[in-house]
Amino acid sequence: MSLSPEKFKKLKLQVHALHPVVLLGAKGLTDAVQKEIDAALDIHELIKVRLSAPDHASRDEMIKAICEAQHAELIVQIGHIIAIYRKRVDEKK
Repeated sequence: MSLSPEKFKKLKLQVHALHPVVLLGAKGLTDAVQKEIDAALDIHELIKVRLSAPDHASRDEMIKAICEAQHAELIVQIGHIIAIYRKRVDEKK
């Protein structure tokens, strides 16, 4: 998925007002967490996720795994918090 620069900027401005919807705990990125992220993206399109990783490399791997599994776009990463976006599939079509 590729976002236009205008859409990316608009989403980045919306991120500030959001609170993390999904929190990754000590068990890391499990199937249950992936399901929660999927459900949150279906509802909200743009969400924040708080990661719990011991170092930068494992955090980057988690971010990549989340974005690939959810077919989502990383909007911004600030420390342990990321914001991701996935366009909602319109069920009416």
